[in-house]
Amino acid sequence: MRPALSPGDGPHCEHSGRKPLDTIPGATGPVSSSVRGPPGTMNRKKILVVDDSLLILRTMSMKLTANGYDVVTAEDGAGAVSAVRKEKPDLILLDLGFPPDVAHGGGVAWDGFAIMNWLRRLEEAKNIPIIVITGGDPGKFKDRALAAGAVSFFLKPINNDDLLAVIRETLAKGTAAPPPTAASNPQPAA
Repeated sequence: MRPALSPGDGPHCEHSGRKPLDTIPGATGPVSSSVRGPPGTMNRKKILVVDDSLLILRTMSMKLTANGYDVVTAEDGAGAVSAVRKEKPDLILLDLGFPPDVAHGGGVAWDGFAIMNWLRRLEEAKNIPIIVITGGDPGKFKDRALAAGAVSFFLKPINNDDLLAVIRETLAKGTAAPPPTAASNPQPAA
């Protein structure tokens, strides 16, 4: 977990061999989760973006920040859990597909479903709405993601206007309902 794409990303990215964003040719200045708007915007909503792609993290951070949100990013499940505990986001944008190298050489291999499952077990995260953003096959993943507790599902490339509308609507509703369990869905009496 780290503030969205800060200049200190260098050491954080060493595990993957990726270049820090401030060394990528053509990249503009870093986006920071500490960016604050004019006075009176102290109640800005905070969004955690979890994706292994630095390009997605950067573009989502820029788009969300430009639309009045504070942004925190994580590249993997461990970063997502840490960010939720430290930053207490109001909403999570979560990719489903993570390459094996994100497990940092022998750790737990996370996918978006494992991350969602883990977050739903944390008291501080169980009611944070999750919107899935993935390049994976919607026929294979959409129903499963929604059943696991995601409030919405977006296929990459994402239509930013549609995503922002769903984010606004979701945040206006408040917290997400926990995913259904067998105990919360009683079967009709025979």
